[in-house]
Amino acid sequence: MRTLKHPILTALLALPLLACAGASAQQAPSAYPSKPVRWIVPYAAGGGSDFLARSIGQGLTGRLNQPVVIENKPGGNTAIAASETARAPADGYTMLSADNGTLVFNPALYKKLSYDPAKDLAPVTLMGRFPMILVVGPAMKVNTVQEFLAEAKSRKDGLDYGSAGAGSPHHLAMELLKVESGLTMTHVPYRGASPALADVAGGQIPAMMVDLAAGAGFINGGKVRALAVANPTRLAQLPNVPTFAEIGLKNVEAAAQVGVVVPAGTPQAVIDTLNKQVVATINDPATRQRLIEFGIEPVGNTPAQYAELLTGERARWQKLISDLHITLD
Repeated sequence: MRTLKHPILTALLALPLLACAGASAQQAPSAYPSKPVRWIVPYAAGGGSDFLARSIGQGLTGRLNQPVVIENKPGGNTAIAASETARAPADGYTMLSADNGTLVFNPALYKKLSYDPAKDLAPVTLMGRFPMILVVGPAMKVNTVQEFLAEAKSRKDGLDYGSAGAGSPHHLAMELLKVESGLTMTHVPYRGASPALADVAGGQIPAMMVDLAAGAGFINGGKVRALAVANPTRLAQLPNVPTFAEIGLKNVEAAAQVGVVVPAGTPQAVIDTLNKQVVATINDPATRQRLIEFGIEPVGNTPAQYAELLTGERARWQKLISDLHITLD
């Protein structure tokens, strides 16, 4: 039996199939999200990164019309959470708060790493910055960063300094200052910024770099003195504290930079949806003010801008880590 093929009839019969395919293509991006979104934070509850995620997560829940569930998974210098995110399905339902340690420092600090931040994780947006501040305790009889540098250089064995932990932005910010100013200083790592600050305030450790979110109480309470900020501009919360650039150390810029990433391979339409809603939440006046009051500089940029920033940060910090032979293996 011969089948008759009429071009007009064939085209008419194909129309319903084309219409269905077109509808599916149009509906695919809008179908996300259709279930709760898991947001992994690689630190314990209560810290700056946790506060940032929960503050934005509250607003993001309403914008996505789905619950955003914060899950704290500390350990391994953020590698445990990063590895879990990298192995998760690339569907936009797992996102990670990732800072400099996760995306910039760890590949240079560890010979073997359970994830590759450049290959396994896709940037969504930089949420906020925690600029570093040089603070000293009452045992240091200095009132300016110039006096601090002179005092450190006058001591044969240099000075000790504390940090929130080996490989933390606080640690590497002080190492950067050492290199740029020619100081001799010995690192004393702590498990978190709070115990380090307590020892600076108590006189056990002369100085440290700290972010405003962790150090505001100590600074405002007069327990430690802020000498300079490692930021391009002065901080609104500390208008009388100069930048390092103002005293001639323009390369001393450092901050804990916390962004959102998802597993590599996540559809661009999903990344764009997440970016749009996270940035909108950051720019919400109430959320923005809450972050600023906590000591966070809100950002919110595009995936491309965040990727470009990470490329520059890797070149800068990984060279410093390599030059100073800093390892955590």
